[in-house]
Amino acid sequence: MKKYYKSTEQIHAVFYPKSVAVIGTNKVKGTVPFDIFDNILKDNFQGTLYPVSPAEKSISSVKAYKYVVDIPDPVDMGILVFPSSVANLAMEQCGQKGIKSMIIISAGFKEVGGKGIDREKEIKQIADKYGISFIGPNCLGVINTDPRCQFNASFARKMPRAGNIAFLSQSGALCTAVLDYAEAKHIGFSKFVSFGNKADINEIDLMYYLKDDPLTKVILLYLEEVTDGRALMKAAETITRETGKPILILKSGRTEEGASAAASHTGSLAGSDEICDAAFAQAGIIRCDDIEQMFNYASAFAWNPLPKGRKTAIITNAGGPGVLATDMAIKQGLQLATFSEATSKILKKELPATANIKNPVDVIGDAKADRYNAAIEAIITDDGVDSIGVILTPQSMTDINTIANGIISVAEKYEKPLYCSFMGEADVASGIQLLLKKHIPHYTLPEDMYRAIAVTSNFQEQLRSIPTQKEETTIQGNNSAFQQIEEAVSSGKYFLTEAESLKILSAHDFPILSHFLAKNKTDLVKAVKKTGFPLVMKIMSEDILHKSDSGGVQLNIHSLQEAEESWDKIMLSVKTYEPEARIDGILLEQMAKSGEEIILGVKNDPSFGPVLMFGLGGIFVEIFRDITFKVAPLSDTDIENMLKNIKGYPLLTGARSESPKDIAALKIIIKKLSNLALAHPEIAELDINPVIVHDAGNGCSIADIRIVLKK
Repeated sequence: MKKYYKSTEQIHAVFYPKSVAVIGTNKVKGTVPFDIFDNILKDNFQGTLYPVSPAEKSISSVKAYKYVVDIPDPVDMGILVFPSSVANLAMEQCGQKGIKSMIIISAGFKEVGGKGIDREKEIKQIADKYGISFIGPNCLGVINTDPRCQFNASFARKMPRAGNIAFLSQSGALCTAVLDYAEAKHIGFSKFVSFGNKADINEIDLMYYLKDDPLTKVILLYLEEVTDGRALMKAAETITRETGKPILILKSGRTEEGASAAASHTGSLAGSDEICDAAFAQAGIIRCDDIEQMFNYASAFAWNPLPKGRKTAIITNAGGPGVLATDMAIKQGLQLATFSEATSKILKKELPATANIKNPVDVIGDAKADRYNAAIEAIITDDGVDSIGVILTPQSMTDINTIANGIISVAEKYEKPLYCSFMGEADVASGIQLLLKKHIPHYTLPEDMYRAIAVTSNFQEQLRSIPTQKEETTIQGNNSAFQQIEEAVSSGKYFLTEAESLKILSAHDFPILSHFLAKNKTDLVKAVKKTGFPLVMKIMSEDILHKSDSGGVQLNIHSLQEAEESWDKIMLSVKTYEPEARIDGILLEQMAKSGEEIILGVKNDPSFGPVLMFGLGGIFVEIFRDITFKVAPLSDTDIENMLKNIKGYPLLTGARSESPKDIAALKIIIKKLSNLALAHPEIAELDINPVIVHDAGNGCSIADIRIVLKK
């Protein structure tokens, strides 16, 4: 894991420079070098601006300097727009000048491969030599709307409006589209950063800075890759715990076309996107599917107080949309509020007899502003209501702008979240603009409105449940297990047989069954004396990943004679299935008593590290996919949530008159597995499938184990 060493002061210098040199600018309008300089100049930067251009004496009537070292005064920041081929020379001069923060706009570095990788390494080495912190390279730039600085160091078309949302993006091209979208929605930003290749300052550094930024209420992230997932999770958990600021992420790359088949159930089930979903949820990060959804959620967080609970009220002038809103609200885990007697009396008095005064409230299609105002005013003061969704469909008699202004007037008087859905496009456009200008969250569809309300309600509950301090985890290894893994790696083995895997589990005190590895048929007598009957026999070969597929498993063996016959059956079947397979022997293992079969697994993700999987077990796990993931280490709360997140959880608690299973013993196994995965990072993938969970008080039995080591 990278050590994030950027101090608040270092990041602050990027957003609040007092003097800036644009290095490599020119006079050609419509080019990046000119537009960067022009944006800073025209958008009223509160500091001193210096153009650096070897070919020009002035840019936009501002005296230009041939080299940055020629500037007579101190310079806080350099913005580099020279081609990448000479970026190293400019960087060296910035170091000599004493510049401590930079934005490197120029492209042609790591993103193009080849020599670009070397160029990026070189500028990073120069920066480290002089103690320079920088954004980029290959980025759109940085925008700070704080009027104390008013800094538009980007080639965006114009300065965005000020707001309380911070946006961080790995993609510069996406940034320009986001700015245009946000402008149309009257959404403003506190800070806006395109960090490009993140060769120095990255999203984690920026997140920690924004944690303490008083102008930022919501943090948005667009990522194409998660370089250090564990650090991202830690940053998000810290920000949420200490400040209550929501973090929304849009991450591309949800599919993995052409991915090679994994060697274990966990490897095949735990794709990078599933792991991202699980890790983000575990860290309290809200993952968004697209730009529109991200800003739907962001405006709900930025413009409204959080709902105090899940009880919502719906006000509509059309029955159908009210039903759609109700369906989505219930689907998202919200509740329809029950109005107080006082509220019901007001609604009955103010609305026509044909109106529905129960939730959802239908003010009828011919409703004008007076009905909407009366309904909203009555409901917003009801203590049994936590949020209000207002729906409008444009009828011929609907005074859209008057209704919008009435909603604004009521919303401004009360500290209760109110959301709107004016359905349509052209007819309702002016009313929508009135709402957005006054920062009333608006959604084209009622379903989108209730997705946003649910997200904010869920976040409020999350804040209430966050412990004041994260549970500390002690990682304990085991010498015997270390030795087993070291011997396998040194001999070039990466797939461990079950017999080898059981030694590692035994060293960590897992509940394994009595077993014996028979090297040859004559070992069977000794084996059955240790295991007893009934028993199971399994082929042990590093060349056979799926024992059942090869005919390498025989169950319910009750005598020595059956064991001898099973030996012959297994050997014949395996030799037919894989003639060249190297065979270590056959494992004889005590048959587990009956119980519920579940699967536990580990996948060591390159970004997030060890990720645990839990779900219903057996041979059909890939088909039913009733599974859930968590990133190690797991707290007791994480384990509890993990168990309850699968559909089959009632099978463990005693559904349909079945006996409750030993959930307490299962939780201990999951905790041990989390510790084992952290203690032995050499493990790439691990399956325990199945774990047999016996009736309450009778523990668990591990019936099969597979471990794959990192190559």
